[in-house]
Amino acid sequence: MNTIIYAHRGASKKAPENTMPAFEIAYELGADGIETDVQLTKDNIPVLIHDETLRRTTNGIGFVQDYTYDELKKFDAGSWHSATFRKTIIPTLDDLLAWNQMKQLKLNIELKNNLIEYPNIEKIVCEKIKEYNMDNNSVISTFNSKSLKKISKLKYSIPTAFLTSRRSRELVELGKELGVKGLHIRYRLLSKRLVERAIENNLYTAVYTVNQPFSIARVMRNNCYALFTDVPDLAISVRNRLGQIDK
Repeated sequence: MNTIIYAHRGASKKAPENTMPAFEIAYELGADGIETDVQLTKDNIPVLIHDETLRRTTNGIGFVQDYTYDELKKFDAGSWHSATFRKTIIPTLDDLLAWNQMKQLKLNIELKNNLIEYPNIEKIVCEKIKEYNMDNNSVISTFNSKSLKKISKLKYSIPTAFLTSRRSRELVELGKELGVKGLHIRYRLLSKRLVERAIENNLYTAVYTVNQPFSIARVMRNNCYALFTDVPDLAISVRNRLGQIDK
């Protein structure tokens, strides 16, 4: 089995996370896919940023939801990483989907709605994915089980996945109840039995966020469908060393 390698927030060790330079570098390194995070602006534009607030990854302050996109794109989202990326802006979901038209990487789009329940974020993101014909390349993930149920009712063909860091004996059963295709688990939850039970119930397992050779290899040896890493080039080298076929 060839474990899919998602670049977590892009190649986030080499460029500012969740920016177009990070996505471009991930592509150049040979990642199979991009993992990114979506919040909504004041004018309901889906933007790619992990935190609900601006302070950590831009020179702005306050909540993403309190700004229009025209206001947000004036902030510098790159200088905190290095001067090389000065004046990098927060990208929109449209930016990523348009960029991926020719590249056709797999996309894991995480809805960051476990703390702020953005109204209609599920429909907005699904419509964007359909607009760019990325249904077959994309999966929508979230920690918010209510959000997954909303997507299920929308009747889109876009796969979904339940994100969790909590150990539970009923995780597979919960996944089935939510109607998801995959379980995206924190590394410490990984076990051979969980992967096997998921497969028996037509669910896949993906693991986040693995950056060390040993943990990357363990994920692959357990036949996980995918992994998320800040260092896709390292993950690719481990995959090649294990004899898994590079894409």
